[in-house]
Amino acid sequence: MNRPTIADLAKSAGVSLSTVNRLLHGTGTVRADTIDRVLEAADKIGFYGLGALRQRKQNSLPRRHFSFLLQQSHRPLYQLWAEGLIAASHRRMDAVIEPNVIFEDDLSPEAVSANLLQIGKLADAVAVITADHPLVSQAIDELRGRGIPVVAYVTDLSAASRAGFVGTDNWKRGRTAAWFISQTADEPGKVFPLVGSNRYQCQDIADASFRSYMRENAPDFQISDTLLTHEVPENAYEIVRHLIEEEPNIKGIFVNGGGISGVLRAMRELSPERQNKIRIVCSDVGPETRKGLSEGLITASLCHPLDKMPAELIDVMLRLIDRRDAHSIEQRIVPFDILTPESLWT
Repeated sequence: MNRPTIADLAKSAGVSLSTVNRLLHGTGTVRADTIDRVLEAADKIGFYGLGALRQRKQNSLPRRHFSFLLQQSHRPLYQLWAEGLIAASHRRMDAVIEPNVIFEDDLSPEAVSANLLQIGKLADAVAVITADHPLVSQAIDELRGRGIPVVAYVTDLSAASRAGFVGTDNWKRGRTAAWFISQTADEPGKVFPLVGSNRYQCQDIADASFRSYMRENAPDFQISDTLLTHEVPENAYEIVRHLIEEEPNIKGIFVNGGGISGVLRAMRELSPERQNKIRIVCSDVGPETRKGLSEGLITASLCHPLDKMPAELIDVMLRLIDRRDAHSIEQRIVPFDILTPESLWT
């Protein structure tokens, strides 16, 4: 049997001979949907130049430079998020994406805004995880003026010029955390919410909805004022250690932000009997959280999906490049994962 010719391929794909020649030799432009049709036909008839055609498709894809400004390089959670963003970038088949992940260990708005402006010089689009602050909003305004869309990731921002937001439903997350603590505690008692910063919208919303659920459905529990960890494990350790010493009737801790390793360190200093009386719900998905779940110290983790979230973010950033002049904000809400000691996949 003779091997398929270029003419056979053109006929099978329903395109002209010149179109196939342009594809094979890399001369001229061919529409993306036409390339796909020719590739499908080449695979079907066993065309000898399939490898060259695939390379031509790769060369025809748009090149995008995406920058991701994350925080706290020392936290395993942020390293996991970075790995997810890089993997999601490389999985895209409709564009060649060069991901640039930057960690900002200085959480001050001055440092974040300066970094945003710097990475925006070379990026086609930017995504950022940061606390809400006017200086950050000003940096996003300036980038918008340069035609660079900025997407708030994980936690939303008040900047009117932001182009999008990708995150979870934080109202549901807070109420779900309250449900777990109120339903699994052996009896009513004191519950202590912890946040990393008062300027993270995701934490502030979850804190409000946590209290909303408890007022509505578990009024016998006493909810303390929200305690601030500044996203530092040592601070969380000192807070929880003090609570354990001073509050014999503590029944729950909502770790609504960073610091879970410090909370677990304090919990491990307790006797098993005391540990069993305290319910902990967190939002982390790193190795320390998984260890705490396997030990039974954590009742549930309500965390961001490591695959779905980055994929949605990449999709939003690509769409925003094609519609830079749009004034509406693109929003993607991704269901959070619920991990328990019994559902943990190891």
